[in-house]
This record gives sequence, C-alpha cells and structure tokens, in this order.
Amino acid sequence: MKLLVLGGTQFVGRTLVDEAVGAGWEVTVLNRSGTAHTPGVVALQGDRTAENGLAALCAGEWDVVVDTWSWAPIAVRSAAEVLADRADRYVYISSRSVYRAPVPAGATEAHRTVECDPDDIAFNNYSRTKAGAEQALRLVFGERALVVRPGLILGPHENIGRLPWWLNAIADGGLVPAPGPESLDLQYIDARDLSRWTLSAAARGLSGDYDAVSASGHATMGTLLAACLESTHSKAQLVWLDPGTLQAHGVTPWIDFPIWIPPGPDHDMMHGSDVSKAYSAGLVCRPVADTVADTWSWLQSLGRVAPQRADRPTVGMSSGRLKTLLTR
Repeated sequence: MKLLVLGGTQFVGRTLVDEAVGAGWEVTVLNRSGTAHTPGVVALQGDRTAENGLAALCAGEWDVVVDTWSWAPIAVRSAAEVLADRADRYVYISSRSVYRAPVPAGATEAHRTVECDPDDIAFNNYSRTKAGAEQALRLVFGERALVVRPGLILGPHENIGRLPWWLNAIADGGLVPAPGPESLDLQYIDARDLSRWTLSAAARGLSGDYDAVSASGHATMGTLLAACLESTHSKAQLVWLDPGTLQAHGVTPWIDFPIWIPPGPDHDMMHGSDVSKAYSAGLVCRPVADTVADTWSWLQSLGRVAPQRADRPTVGMSSGRLKTLLTR
C-alpha cells in the first residue's frame, strides 16, 4: 500500500507514519519542513496555507491519503481536489467535537453536527473548522472519503500534555489531589490504536463516519491514576476529592485537571459515546496500563519534558496550587 500523510511530524501524524512503515507500507509525507522522523519515508516540502503550497503533490499516486488538518477547511478541500484523480481513498482525522451540544450519553455518529462552511478560509472555531473540513472532503471524494472522529487521544508523542502532566505530578511523590469520583468512566484512544485501525479501515475500503475511541469505561480515573503510580514506581498517595469540593476551589475541569470532567452533560459528551460502529469494524484498544507505561518510558527519554503544541493552552495545575487543595 502507498500512503500519503499530510503533516506526519507531530502526535497523530507521526504515529500514523510509524504504524504504516511498520506494516510495510510505502509512505510519503508532506509538511512545511520537508522532513520525516522515520527512516525510509519520502518527505516532500509544502505549506498548505501558501500559494502553490501543494505543488509537490502534482505528481504521484497513492492508495490512501490521511489528513490531520485542524485549521481552515479550505485547505482540506484544496488538497482533496489536487489528489482526487490520484488517490483511491482520503481519510480525514476529525474530532467528536463536531457534534452539536447537547450530546447525550450513548450518542452515535448520527448525532447532528455543528453548522460549518467547507470553503471557510479562516480558523474561527475548532468544532466548526473540523466539521467544515469533513464537508469539504465529502464534496470532493464522496463515497471514497473516510472520516474518523476520535475524542481524547493519549500515548507516546502526545503534544498536548494531559497524560504527561499526570505522570509527572505522580512521579514527584507526596500527596496528590485526585479528582473524583474514582469510578468515573473515561473514554479515550491510544494514538497507536487510532493509527492502526485507521490504516486498516482505509485499506479495507471503509467509508463514512466513525467515532474512534474506546468504549466508555475502558478505563476510569481510578485505573488511570493507578497505572500512573505503577509505571512511575511512585510512593505518591492519591487524595480523592469530590467534584463539589473541587468546584468550590475554582478548579476548571479538563484544564486544571487534564482528562477529568465531572459527571454531567460535558462528561456525557466526552466520555459517553456509543462506539459500537468502530468496534464492529475492528477497532481494538489496548489496556490503559500499556498506554501509561509506554508514555512514561517516552517521557523519561525526553527528561520528563513533553513537547507542547503552540496553538494549545498549557494544561495542569502548578505544584503550588495542587498543595492548596489539600490545605484548605
């Protein structure tokens, strides 16, 4: 199989490249730097936001294109139009953020999406941007388009900082505030499982929309943090705090405590979707302990300093603020 990855240097794109190479695929990447992190990959240089930025794609044919673009939808439409006659299938890595609120627990791919413009030339809103890019792709590739909608993505090479923050906080030891309830269901996907399933789905000719995350409850806040304790061999002690206490202390879910969203509508949206369609199509999610252990090994190789996307806010409380939760 011949694969073209648009990007291929950061978290999901990089993992897609590694998985494809490991499976024996011929891989080409297009990005601004014209570089690839994996030996044997053909690297093309191009800036999708610049005039003639796709010139490097004017020659060549591919079985599968995978695109992780998160900005103006017009860039996806432009790439799709350039590749329409020279690629069999185009995969867009979208997001479950495209769904229009409220998104109840048990929602499927049939839930309505936000209003969007496939020809938008600006980045106005993450949800509308992703939805617009989906529409742009469908306009060009039709039944040859595969839209993959992950939610929370974890694993090695994470450049948002969610799981790395927890690993570092727990590795430092001492008393660590833990947002409850301990049994709170989580729904996420390891980037490697996302990449492996995406490539397999494309190779099998799947099309349409798929929510690609683990089943709700694949892990809980308790099992996630227990895995962090085990992987780091930390003697830290978790101090579980209920959502009401955290709210009274001004804790912002998802940002102050990465991954955590208390029970309620936002939790239902992020951690409660019905993913039976993707599971029926072969999605397999590894145990949380494996994701945590591998992320810790990778994080240690970087001196415990994870990369950070410039366009995303830094997540996680400071150590000083964490201590105040235990002294009030």
